[in-house]
Amino acid sequence: MSLTLIPALLALGAFTGFCAGLLGVGGGMMMVPFLTLLFTSLGFAGEAIVHMAIATSMGTILFTSLSSVRAHHKRGAVRWPIVLSLAPGILLGGMIGGGKVFAALKTSWLSLAFACFVGFSALQMLRSRKPAPSRQLPGVPGMVGAGSAIGFLSSLVGAGGAFVSVPFMTWCNVPIHNAVATSAALGFPIAVASVVGYIWSGWQQPGLPAGSLGYIYLPALLAIVVTSVLTAPLGARTAHRMDVGQLRKAFAVLLLCLATYMLWKAWGAF
Repeated sequence: MSLTLIPALLALGAFTGFCAGLLGVGGGMMMVPFLTLLFTSLGFAGEAIVHMAIATSMGTILFTSLSSVRAHHKRGAVRWPIVLSLAPGILLGGMIGGGKVFAALKTSWLSLAFACFVGFSALQMLRSRKPAPSRQLPGVPGMVGAGSAIGFLSSLVGAGGAFVSVPFMTWCNVPIHNAVATSAALGFPIAVASVVGYIWSGWQQPGLPAGSLGYIYLPALLAIVVTSVLTAPLGARTAHRMDVGQLRKAFAVLLLCLATYMLWKAWGAF
């Protein structure tokens, strides 16, 4: 990898780390387009570029999630019982999605459905539509099912799961600050399960460049992590200084950006 690309990767890591702390996301959907351009410029095999961008992006969440959740935990904002109840389903869904499904799936229809879902969630948050006062988190089967969906979708797009988990928790009357902090904690099991799947599904793939571990490109991963783990706590501290309305709007705007990107990706695939 060219040394001239390292400053850009460090800047990308700083930005996505801040977003991880601020909004409980790992920055994956912001990272994937940049990494796709980077890997194209490096001459990687075309059929593996997007897979490697997604996998490398998810690999960074192993580190940013730990850094940001530590800052949220110090403020008592993480709902650990929710983390424990969603984690089994997340691990199952992440390993399934990041395994052979990830290697084989065509993304056109999936991208379109995902964009519509994320866009709808963002518009609901911008409208500040309040959930029914009696609505609560579901029981064990519902939490396992929700966790499986979060893990599966996250592994396919290289994101930390907040685009699903935060709307789900706020819909169930979990306060937004707690939902964001809990989502940051969920990023780690999502990343663990997905990374195992990426390594497994990419282990025997031909044409991957030197420095790859399955679909994960280690040089880019290390460069991004260096700064992202430093800025994630700053984002978490900033989140606790903002009022609920500001944080909800910031998250909704981010969701709309993700939905726009996925629509563009779907259009290109069709």
